[in-house]
Amino acid sequence: MKQKDFVFNICFLLFLNLLIKPFWILGVDVGVQNHVGAEAYGLYFAVFNFTFMFSIILDMGTTNFNNRNIARNSQLLDKHLSSIIILRFLLAVVYMLVVFAVGLIIGYRGIMLKLLFWTAINQFLNTFLLYLRSNVSALMMFKTDSVLSVLDRLIMIILCGFLLWGNVTQKPFQIEWFVYIQTIAYVTAVLVALAIVVHKSHLRKLHWNAPFFLMVLKRSLPFATLALLMVCYNRIDSVMIERLLPGNIAAAQAGIYASAFRLLDALVMIAYLFSVILLPLFSKMLKEKDDISPIVRSAFSLLFLFSVSAVVILLCYREPVMDLLYREHVMESVGVFSILLPCIIPISFMYIFGTLLTANGSMKKLNLTALAGILVNVLINIILIPRLQAKGAAITSLCTQSVVSLLQFIIAMKELRIPLRTLPWVSCILFVGLLIPSVLVSTHILHCHVVWALVITAVFALGLGFATRLVQIEGAKLLIKRDA
Repeated sequence: MKQKDFVFNICFLLFLNLLIKPFWILGVDVGVQNHVGAEAYGLYFAVFNFTFMFSIILDMGTTNFNNRNIARNSQLLDKHLSSIIILRFLLAVVYMLVVFAVGLIIGYRGIMLKLLFWTAINQFLNTFLLYLRSNVSALMMFKTDSVLSVLDRLIMIILCGFLLWGNVTQKPFQIEWFVYIQTIAYVTAVLVALAIVVHKSHLRKLHWNAPFFLMVLKRSLPFATLALLMVCYNRIDSVMIERLLPGNIAAAQAGIYASAFRLLDALVMIAYLFSVILLPLFSKMLKEKDDISPIVRSAFSLLFLFSVSAVVILLCYREPVMDLLYREHVMESVGVFSILLPCIIPISFMYIFGTLLTANGSMKKLNLTALAGILVNVLINIILIPRLQAKGAAITSLCTQSVVSLLQFIIAMKELRIPLRTLPWVSCILFVGLLIPSVLVSTHILHCHVVWALVITAVFALGLGFATRLVQIEGAKLLIKRDA
């Protein structure tokens, strides 16, 4: 039942997100950058990542702690919710003070301070939404959580599309409008999620409980440390570009990096969705001492198929894809994209084995891998960004993600005693060996629009996944014959 439920729920979650989020990232987000220009978007992108780096203060690890704890002990939902909501608002005050203090110290002024304020508000709303969703998924309400996962983006698509292409304003689209729309969308999604969670928990009032706050913060500290370290090595690249390079070069290079990063970010969102289901599922299975090998194999096979196919196909069609999306700095973005895109492979595996270690409570070892990631990232960035600019940041990111992913894989396999034979190594080798030459040939024989070429090659890759038994037909039958 658990494997069937996993396959069904991950497919439903992927379906909704593939329906909404690609249009958001590749349509609306790209449209905003094309309207406001690479430099204006580059400033927003740097500020966004700056506020994101401090977002751990908003959460302090409570989301992952809560997800794991409620999945194991659902009867604690009312008690946790009534106090953690107050705790998160207290953390929001601390977050705003820290973000503005550091922003002023490093030289943010004028438009950057304005963007900083609203982007920080949006970070609070986004993390609060993720916390509310952690309760929904911990209760195994995966379909409801799937809908909540796309609600904010759906609202943003409607509002941004209206302003970008609706001819309803005399002024050109402003980057500030983009930030305001995000605020409206997050507020709406938070209210919907809050109504669902309150209904399920039968919450009547909030409780000020200082000892409980301290207990939660203490038990969440390892999760908070991990999140902080991961945010640093995942998001510091664009901030370092903006700080290490001079003036207009910095803004332009940050914009180029953002252009390349956007597609990677879209792919990462899909990989991240696996962890949304895997964390509560692994937590419950480990507590009940169930065999996790079938779920690990299913997740690995699906993410290997997805990540490797994405890298091979998009690298082969990188120039027409980037030319389709952007108006400025296209060839520069292609060069950065070619280096940055392969990061999706190690990141995908981190969402399996890192999540497994989180569910197991192996936080000390996870934190050590993340600390290694920061050291690699900062040292290489300091060397490469002044010399290679955005390309240097991309090289650094690929090195960092590969090191951290390999460490987490080794630790998880050893810690949980998962046999290496659990993973379909032969199928992986066959799949890669057949996919690469096939896609290379397709670039010469497919003379259709790039979108159709991507669709055709993606369908071929999926078929190849079944043919090599990377994705087994029996797994598809489980989905079709799934019990109610």
